[in-house]
Amino acid sequence: MSTPDNNSDTGHRNSFAPEESLGDAEAASVVRDIAEVPAVEVITTAAVHLMSAAAVKCGLAAGPDAEDLKDLDEARKLITALAGFVTAAAPEIGSQHAGPLRDGLRSLQLAFREASEFPDAPGQGPGEKFTGAVN
Repeated sequence: MSTPDNNSDTGHRNSFAPEESLGDAEAASVVRDIAEVPAVEVITTAAVHLMSAAAVKCGLAAGPDAEDLKDLDEARKLITALAGFVTAAAPEIGSQHAGPLRDGLRSLQLAFREASEFPDAPGQGPGEKFTGAVN
C-alpha cells in the first residue's frame, strides 16, 4: 500500500509507465491502442495468462524441467483466481467465449487433483467454491 511514510524518500508516486520511459506521443499511442481492444479480448487474454501460469505450476510445462517448476501452492492460488475471474466474467463475455475458458479451468482443476499427493475432498479443491465440485 502506498502511504506518505513509505514514499517520503522519493517525493512522488510510482506509475505503470514512468515519465522517463515514454514520451507524450508514445504514451498517447499506447492508450489509443488499448482503447481499440475489445473488452472480451482483454478478459480472455488475462484468463489465458492465468491458465498458462497455473499449468506450469501444476507441472504441465513442456520440457525436462517441468517437475522442477511444479509448485502446487502457487497453482492453487492461480486456479482459484482464474475460477473467480471466469465465473464473474462469463455473463459479460457470453458462452461463446466463456465455454472454452471453463473447459480449460476444469482441466486445470483435474490436473491439480492428479498432481496432489493428498487430493482435496470433492468441492474443496482450488476454485471449487466458485465452480462447484470437479471430478
